Amino acid sequence: MLSPGTPYPLGATPSPQGGINFALAAPGASAVHLCLFDSQGEHEQQRLPLPACTDGVWHGRLPGARAGLVYGYRVDGPWAPRQGLRFNPAKLLLDPYAQEVVGRYGGEDIFLDHEPDAPDRRDPRDSAPVALKARVSAPSALPAVARPHIDAGARVLYELHVGSQTRLHPDVPEPLRGTFAGLAQPAVLDHLQRLGVTTLSLMPVQHRADEQRLLKLGLTNHWGYSPIAWFAPEMRYWSGRPGTTPAQEFRSLADAVHARGMELVVDVVFNHSAETDEAGPMLSLRGIDNALYYHLRAEDPSLYENWTGCGNCLNLSHPRVVQLVMDSLRHWVTQLGVDGFRFDLAPVLARRAGDGAFDPGAPFLAAVAQDPVLARCLLIAEPWDIGPDGYRLGQFPPGWLEWNDRFRDTQRAFWLHRAAGRGEFARRLCGSSDAFEHDGRGPVASVNFVTAHDGFTLRDLLSYDQRHNEANGEHNRDGHAHNLSRNCGVEGDTDDPVVLAERARLTRTLLASLLLSQGTPMLLAGDEIGHSQRGNNNAYCQDNAITWLDWASADTRLAAYVARLLALRREAAPLRRAQWWPATPAPGEAALHWLGTDGQPLAPADWNDAGCHALAVLFDPPAGAPRWLLLANAQAQPACFVLPPGSWQCRLASDAEPDAPADAAQLPPTVTVPAGSLWLACGIPGIESNQTET
Repeated sequence: MLSPGTPYPLGATPSPQGGINFALAAPGASAVHLCLFDSQGEHEQQRLPLPACTDGVWHGRLPGARAGLVYGYRVDGPWAPRQGLRFNPAKLLLDPYAQEVVGRYGGEDIFLDHEPDAPDRRDPRDSAPVALKARVSAPSALPAVARPHIDAGARVLYELHVGSQTRLHPDVPEPLRGTFAGLAQPAVLDHLQRLGVTTLSLMPVQHRADEQRLLKLGLTNHWGYSPIAWFAPEMRYWSGRPGTTPAQEFRSLADAVHARGMELVVDVVFNHSAETDEAGPMLSLRGIDNALYYHLRAEDPSLYENWTGCGNCLNLSHPRVVQLVMDSLRHWVTQLGVDGFRFDLAPVLARRAGDGAFDPGAPFLAAVAQDPVLARCLLIAEPWDIGPDGYRLGQFPPGWLEWNDRFRDTQRAFWLHRAAGRGEFARRLCGSSDAFEHDGRGPVASVNFVTAHDGFTLRDLLSYDQRHNEANGEHNRDGHAHNLSRNCGVEGDTDDPVVLAERARLTRTLLASLLLSQGTPMLLAGDEIGHSQRGNNNAYCQDNAITWLDWASADTRLAAYVARLLALRREAAPLRRAQWWPATPAPGEAALHWLGTDGQPLAPADWNDAGCHALAVLFDPPAGAPRWLLLANAQAQPACFVLPPGSWQCRLASDAEPDAPADAAQLPPTVTVPAGSLWLACGIPGIESNQTET
């Protein structure tokens, strides 16, 4: 029998004195039963009513129980879908605080809370035999390896997928490929260190349940943006080695990353759950307290608000939902060792109940700001969703970083189509002050990227004019249609040396423009080795060779070029400056000069010249530090540049072969930069003048 136990903490908590305390927030329920199962989660062995309810939390303590126990909940209450009430005790529910999940959702209609052909009638079938269950986890110690400190201006993000990164890696033992343990292998981390990456940004690793539609097509939500257990590492990324658990293996990965002096960030999905829309499955929150955990439509509470495009939205205007999210985030930091988070569709987390308006002072944002653990973490927002006024770039609080799609689109438009002017290019090069220069925020708040998981890879960006998503089963209608891509004359793979040369040059130019810009650069995993997804720009459901990095065909010269770029970024302090450049610098103060190809300062009319896409950027640091000069020519023909006074050495030319040694010779006063190319030069010590004569 259960004793009353305590309402805090939520979840299943083993006691040092023996026994387990169970607590579930379900204020709308009339009764909650704890259901105990065999170790495989196949047979229900006991059904025990939680004996107490305090402030909407049902709780009870099971004496003698130990870690390893498998359990789920049945939650009873009114069935009134048109009022948003969907209680159904026939459906076994997963504890949202589960730290390890037993079983896998297979899309069966027995998970429906209603009868398949009658949405208003409660389905009486028992889902327990196939339902997801939780396994009680023993408390773990804090991470063993000291966490690194990365200066904001030095941070370089690398977005990767745990499964795809190592599935084909020849230096990862076969049983570990595609797992947390595989990612922790020395050969994998060696590569990232050689590149100069400081921060691994993992795509979602919280336990997920794939959408029924995908399962019927024989596909899965490979990217992982379909969570159902926010405390539990995804079982599919666990190697299954005896004596380990998914959580332990993830912790070991975090320790291995920290031992290399790198940070670990995870992409978290708190904007929606895998229960999708009103026709979706009842797996957890929907049956625990539907009207509490989700935003429901005011005019018809049987329907869900869908500001995510995934069928539902978690209601972070409610304190219990904020508590769930905050508890989960602290768990990943304190127990699993992560250093920060990237928040998917982050505006949803700050939307009010009722009108759904975005609130920069929303309960969740306020809670994070004052939290002694989370306020010190790296916080990155994807600052858009598909709700009303969903584009919120630059509107998250100070201390947050934000994905900057304007940087992405400007780089593509400027270099590939000459569809962005010099002014827009300059603004993005220097940290996007139009979005971030307010409330004390600096250029590092801008997460700059040219490619990310959502869209073309860099190789495909320069190989395809159109998306090729037929493998997704949606008749090529999914994914972005406006990619600003350029196939350089041939759609897809080719042996044409002229096309290949143009693609290679533009690849190097885009990488240079990304990694030599102010802000926080982010690389997409595989771009440094020439990975292609065969033109699929929405490969979220492809767990196969489309998304698995092909290490056997890796372009090692391109990887060496990326490493060289990042070494230059570390050397050239003005390029990673964490403060805004002064508009009117004082004498001797660091200054930035924008020059035309004639070496003269750009006048207002020059910025508005839509026919010219070439400019020079002179970085004048304080006295005693070397000057740096960037020459950008996005035009269709070579551009002749008159260099500023002083002596200059070319340190990088994106038109040169990636492994070509830098020319140490002094540049002549006038140089010709080929079309679609970017050069970086440094003032020669002992010869160059510190201040430009303009």
